[in-house]
Amino acid sequence: MAETLYAYQRLVDFTRNIFLKIGCSEEHAAIATTVLLSADLRGIDSHGVARLSGYVRLWESQRVNATPDIRIIHETPSTAVVDGDGGLGLVVAPYAMQVAIDKAKNVGTGWVSVQNSNHFGIAGYHAMMALQHDMIGIAMTNASPLVAPTFSVERLLGTNPICVAIPAGEEPAFVADMATTTAANGKLEILQRKNLESPSGWVQDKDGNPSVNPHELKSGGALLPLGGDREHGSHKGYALGAIVDIFSAVLSGANYGPWVPPFPAYVPMPTGMPGKGIGHFFGAMRVDAFRTADDFKWNMDNWIRRFRSAKTIAGEEQVLIPGDPEREMESNRLAAGIPLLKPVEEDLKFLGEKLGVGL
Repeated sequence: MAETLYAYQRLVDFTRNIFLKIGCSEEHAAIATTVLLSADLRGIDSHGVARLSGYVRLWESQRVNATPDIRIIHETPSTAVVDGDGGLGLVVAPYAMQVAIDKAKNVGTGWVSVQNSNHFGIAGYHAMMALQHDMIGIAMTNASPLVAPTFSVERLLGTNPICVAIPAGEEPAFVADMATTTAANGKLEILQRKNLESPSGWVQDKDGNPSVNPHELKSGGALLPLGGDREHGSHKGYALGAIVDIFSAVLSGANYGPWVPPFPAYVPMPTGMPGKGIGHFFGAMRVDAFRTADDFKWNMDNWIRRFRSAKTIAGEEQVLIPGDPEREMESNRLAAGIPLLKPVEEDLKFLGEKLGVGL
């Protein structure tokens, strides 16, 4: 499918103006834009500007508050619960991660759960906020229920991503950012736009049979936990997704399981919701709360170099460190531009025309 390259700054200006048009403050529009486009830069196209019109539709349906009063509603020296006041998760999440970092500065670690938020973009952006402070960052969120637990046909969990970002010295940081499903829903959306089948192990149909139809969710099917099936460890992916759900929502007072609000604005809200909005969980750990940062980073460099030098399978060039592909992609796209598939480009142009913002 045809793609058009857009300079990063051009998409920054467009996205920021869209957020301003829906009533975000200058500060919040800038933060939301940076977080959203960090996905495109890192090659996670499913979570970048392709979702911009989705956020606008949530605002139009009064499910996103463009001017939230984000605040701490409970805290101890090392923990806090943040109420996002229905704001964009792209804004609520950096606020909460900063609270975790500030607490870690004071007492060594900081742990923050969030209620009453919305979709927060990529987990990687938030976890990586800790790196510049010589801290390990952790970020996770629950999401719309599209995933069937192992042996089930019911959609009870989201793709529920986890990111852990670990600083190094001379080597680039270790950044593991992953969904707890075999593939994120956004990757299905990309396959739909390209009119391609999904790989086996990604989805099942409404009766629980394996499928390669990327449209399966529209017919009552479900995404599969990491592993795909029991024989390949899907029970472990299910457990990981459940842990994220509990940390993000049961701990914070957000909605969990099948009650998590759906991202598409046209999908009806669940009935009997037990909490407030979507939930997130963040952690920040000061390295020097365990050992000197210099010693730790020397050993991280040593760890990374040893793994990079691992003997490879015939035909493979090098063992990758988590974060390598995204870092290389970011460098390339800052220089060459961000590719937009034709359907995404047309969607953004339509959104811009509706709100009076030129792409």
